[in-house]
Amino acid sequence: MFQSFFPKPVLFFGSFVIWALACLLFWFKFGHPAGEMLSLGERFGFVHLDFGLLDTLEKEAEKFTLKTDPEHMRLVGAQIEALGSAATFWAYQFLIPCYAFFIGCWYFTSSHKWLKWSLLGSALIIFCTWFQVQLDVMINDWFRKFYDMIQMMFSSPGTIESSEYYGRLFTFFGIAAIYVFIQSLDGFFIQHYNFNWRTAMNDYYTGLWSHIRRIEGASQRIQEDTMRFAEIMETLGVGLLDAVMTLIAFLPILWMLSEKHISAIPIIGPIAHGLVVVAIIWSIFGTIVLMLTGYYLPMLKVNNQKVETAYRKELVLGEDNEKRAQPMTLKELFADVKKNYFRMYFHYMYFNIVRFSYLQAGVLVPYIALAPTLLSKEAMLAGFSYGVMEQTIRAFGRVESSFQYLVENYPTIIEMLSIYKRLKSFDLAIRNQPLPKIDQV
Repeated sequence: MFQSFFPKPVLFFGSFVIWALACLLFWFKFGHPAGEMLSLGERFGFVHLDFGLLDTLEKEAEKFTLKTDPEHMRLVGAQIEALGSAATFWAYQFLIPCYAFFIGCWYFTSSHKWLKWSLLGSALIIFCTWFQVQLDVMINDWFRKFYDMIQMMFSSPGTIESSEYYGRLFTFFGIAAIYVFIQSLDGFFIQHYNFNWRTAMNDYYTGLWSHIRRIEGASQRIQEDTMRFAEIMETLGVGLLDAVMTLIAFLPILWMLSEKHISAIPIIGPIAHGLVVVAIIWSIFGTIVLMLTGYYLPMLKVNNQKVETAYRKELVLGEDNEKRAQPMTLKELFADVKKNYFRMYFHYMYFNIVRFSYLQAGVLVPYIALAPTLLSKEAMLAGFSYGVMEQTIRAFGRVESSFQYLVENYPTIIEMLSIYKRLKSFDLAIRNQPLPKIDQV
């Protein structure tokens, strides 16, 4: 499944993870602070990057109250946005050489047939996913500013002019338009990327047909399972990338918001970075519970393909041979189909009860975690505004969703595991190794 499309898959993905972690560690330790000296942003119209000034302005903005001079706050906000844009430019300036080094090493040292699609295509998808996550961060920050403006409009009528209000709305439309455009083009490219992956698997397995032709449902596995594999990777694979990228982007935001505004959480009490702790604990709890609840589902999915294949094959043979597909035989085969489906329905029933209950309960988790802060007079007077609350809840939701990747996609993962188990038999047959018990029957 992977070696047909990627060069040396274990080494390829392993080196990518190691290189990505090394770049991230270097960025937070040395790369980010070096932006003040190495950034080329000024040559492209950005202000000089000064993290000390940015911290000062952010602290000044945090102290604002509804009685603060609105014009002064607009000026401070404009300076923060300008420095934030300069910092973003430096982040991309750092990212490009890191990207180029990894791609160059593999491109010039490998001769794999599908290298351009697997290497360059993967690089493009990762970059587009990261870019969309950055746009999501901008939208999250937009909501904080927008709701703070709404709060000021309620408390001090006439303070906000119509031009500023509509200007803020058009800012959202601008960000959203770019997001929709990039997402649409990225989705179009991913469809071609996954079909080429399917083509690579198809060529690989058909080239070794003599080794795998006697495996039950071999033709169906090549035609249907490779197709389903590509379709699921279109959502599951990209979803995993998005979850990782979202975690990298939003975890520092939630970390910072927890440090500045959240001093305690229910039951646990005072704790540093409480919202991050809550997100991790709640996500791990849900993942473990659903993995235990859905333990039998992947094997039932595999067995479902077997009984469906046996029934369909008998019908096909009956088209050319009148001695096949007799009523009693078909009745027995369909009884197997019915039995397996009813077993799946039962297991999915309690699995969905647990899954949907967990997801619905998760809606209230950030509000419960914020309860001590919302009920604290000191916290509200210290600048914890409606906009900050909205930004915190949205950031918590993004981090929680990333940690809950397995929870939210478990039904699809079950489908992918069943496909993997069926195609894995091909690889075992090619290597002349014993097949799994379910394929020995």
